[in-house]
Amino acid sequence: MKPLIFTDANFEAEVVNSDLPVLVDLWAIWCGPCKMIGPIVEELAEEYDGKLKVGKLDVDANQQTAIKYGVRSIPTVLIFKNGEVKETIIGAVPKSVFVEKLKSVL
Repeated sequence: MKPLIFTDANFEAEVVNSDLPVLVDLWAIWCGPCKMIGPIVEELAEEYDGKLKVGKLDVDANQQTAIKYGVRSIPTVLIFKNGEVKETIIGAVPKSVFVEKLKSVL
């Protein structure tokens, strides 16, 4: 299962209205630390398939969503449950941090 692609256009339907918790990786092509957590996000998409929706949102192409959620630096990972942000992870962090934060929503 590869991470989904979230956009300003599909964010409401895919993330806010999702029945499953959602992990959203806000990134940009030029961002070095974003590339570092990319493989972790892909692993999480595999490991939590069916329990968690995992996707990426390019902040350069989808600025409205980034602004709406107050994203000031990337990578920022937002974890949603029932349409609300429950956890926020900023910067390149080890996989264990993601796993720990996911426990609160799964």
